[in-house]
Amino acid sequence: MSMPDFGLRGRTALITGSTRGIGFAIAQGMIAAGARVMLSSEDAEHTARVAAQLGMPGIACDVSDDAALEHLVEGTVAELGGLDILVCNAGITGRPGRFETIDMADYARVMAINLRSQVVLTGLALPHMAQRQGSVVLMSSLSGLRGNGAINAYALAKAGVAQLARNLAVEWGPRGVRVNAISPGFIATELSRPLLENESFMARRMAMTPLRRPGTPEEVAGAAIFLASSAAGFITGHNLVVDGGTLITDGS
Repeated sequence: MSMPDFGLRGRTALITGSTRGIGFAIAQGMIAAGARVMLSSEDAEHTARVAAQLGMPGIACDVSDDAALEHLVEGTVAELGGLDILVCNAGITGRPGRFETIDMADYARVMAINLRSQVVLTGLALPHMAQRQGSVVLMSSLSGLRGNGAINAYALAKAGVAQLARNLAVEWGPRGVRVNAISPGFIATELSRPLLENESFMARRMAMTPLRRPGTPEEVAGAAIFLASSAAGFITGHNLVVDGGTLITDGS
């Protein structure tokens, strides 16, 4: 009996939003695990700089643009010779607030980037992954699993992402492709710095988190690498929560 393989040697991966934060950590981790990675963000200069830093190709892409997504997938397949792993990580938070006061233009942009883009991108990429034992990882969020009085369209979109993973897992499982989601909790990134520096928020949030600390991008990357690897070969349609226990605590 052979042991599970957590490596990604010989595999090819496309990771959106991979020039900073969680996406960058996933790219670094998958490269270290042996994968060839196509890097991507909406900023062409930033994408080129990070691609040079990591020694991998990069294609700039505004994920709200369907034509740009098609170019991204076709360019990845041409450059890497195929596609085994897709990580849909690109996203925005939008404006916080209650639904009764929501700006519908902001709502439309959040939904387009966080949910619609993943529907379009998976539709373009999955046919290339069939019969390659492909693995898709969609980035959802803890906010899509809990009620919140201030996180509006973002939470709604992320809940949709988790459901998208379940639906695609059912559709594509017979063709050898696995689809899962990851729901990070509070992760220490540059974007979360204002909250990290807010003492009252941190005291309240860490009291709700059994591990009593924020997570790191590398800890989310570890989950993504596992789901992409053959070690997770019988896992599909799952939403893996990486939150230090926030979801299950009663706050005591």
